[in-house]
Amino acid sequence: MEVIKTGIATMPPGPFSQAVRHNGIVYVAGQVAYDGVSGKPVLGDIKEQTRQVMKNLTAVLEASGSSLDRIMKLTCILPNFPTDYIGFNEAFKEFFEGPTYPARTTLQGGLLGGFIIEIEAIAVCDE
Repeated sequence: MEVIKTGIATMPPGPFSQAVRHNGIVYVAGQVAYDGVSGKPVLGDIKEQTRQVMKNLTAVLEASGSSLDRIMKLTCILPNFPTDYIGFNEAFKEFFEGPTYPARTTLQGGLLGGFIIEIEAIAVCDE
């Protein structure tokens, strides 16, 4: 098992890894809208936060030898579900080519610090 870390997608402090790679699969921890360059949260609307989360997810996947097109499963948390669901989907589709999208579960749940989206992923990766 290998821990993956990239400075591009900064994470709030806590006892967890950005991602863990094992046997050709990468498990990416929930990404929130932190800007890796400034180290500050991006607290815009759902579309702006979704785009930042997807940039962070992309950076962690690339550091692990994977990419967005190799995602098998996503879990998305939206505190303001269903209010933010349409805007979330509009921004989300900017990062994937349909009609084939990864499997996805979208849940309503609480997030801290003004974040209104969190996404975790499971993807195929290079060993």
